[in-house]
Formats: sequence, C-alpha cells, structure tokens
Amino acid sequence: MPPQSLTAVAALLMLAVSSLFATAPVPRKSRELTFVEPSGKQTALSSFQGKVVVMEFLLINCPHCTRVAQMITKLHKELGPRGFQPIGIAFDKEVGAGKVTEFVRRTGITYPVGYTSSVAVDAYLGREAAERFMVPQIVVIDRKGIIRAQSRPVRESSLEDESYLRNLLDSLLKESAPAINKSQSSAPSKKALPGAGHSSGRQQ
Repeated sequence: MPPQSLTAVAALLMLAVSSLFATAPVPRKSRELTFVEPSGKQTALSSFQGKVVVMEFLLINCPHCTRVAQMITKLHKELGPRGFQPIGIAFDKEVGAGKVTEFVRRTGITYPVGYTSSVAVDAYLGREAAERFMVPQIVVIDRKGIIRAQSRPVRESSLEDESYLRNLLDSLLKESAPAINKSQSSAPSKKALPGAGHSSGRQQ
C-alpha cells in the first residue's frame, strides 16, 4: 500500500478512536431532564437543587448496572442525611412502570428510579444518536447544579469504585449550597420536557 494511503488510514483510525472516547466537557451546567416515576409522576431533575446528585443511567437487565445501583444504595444510606441524592434512570427498549417497580423490588434500591427515552438520554449526555456507550453511565452534579464528573463512553473505573465515589461525594457535600431565590421558589413549576416517557425503541 502506498505511503499516502497508509497515512490516510492511520488518520481515519485516530479519528475513530478519538470519537469513541469523546465525552461532553466537565465541569458544565446540568441541563434539565424529566423522568417518569413508576407512579406516573413526572419529576424534573431541577427539583433536587441544593443536593449532591448522582444519576445512574441504566438498563434493567444489565447485571453490572444492578451491582453499581446497590453500591450507590449503600452510599445513600451513609451520606443521604448530609444531602446526597441518587437517582436511577432506565432507558431500555419498552421500559415502563412495571419493569422499573420490579427492578427496585429485586435490588432493594432506596432512592428514586424512573425511566425516560433513549432520545432524552442522548440529549442530556451530549452524545450523538449513533454513538454507543457502556452502561451504566454515571453523572455527578454538585449543589449548584454543575456536572462535576461523568462516565466516559467506555467502561468506567473510577465512578463505579465505592471508595473513589465516596471520597468525591464527601468533598462535594462539604461545599455550600446556593442561596434560594424566593421569587424562583414561588414561581410555578415548569412543564415536563418532551422526551420523557416510554423508550423510543432504540436498544443501546
């Protein structure tokens, strides 16, 4: 193969690898996300403002997602009184209230778990619809609504490690919560954003 062709192939491979490992920049302001709880209630991420939030985007039948969720449950029992709020968000194909309820019962999770569409997950994580990533995907948000950590598209090691995540949460929980604007707190709640509800059917 001519040297020019080899160079072109190498450049394409480097582009493909960089695309695989690309992720949205951190830190950044968390955008709004609405998910549906098994009861049918639509809950906005912004309703947890002032707390340190960990969101686990998961698939119901993913054993590794279950193990991570149970680890986060352990941390919730330990750090919840200090303002730690985990949220589980399933986005399986055909996910619904029944599957989420069974998942919570089976795993013993102590925090809210809901579901939304894969389109909404794509938009929140800042990824292209054609991209694929390993699950679970974890996002850590501080008291001011800033994303301070996010899983890479490939298998995460640090955010799924109990000791690492505990230390990160401990440092974020020590930070001051933002002052609440009374005019904002008295304003009517926003309508649920489009994209929440049953999955669009695209299996990850």
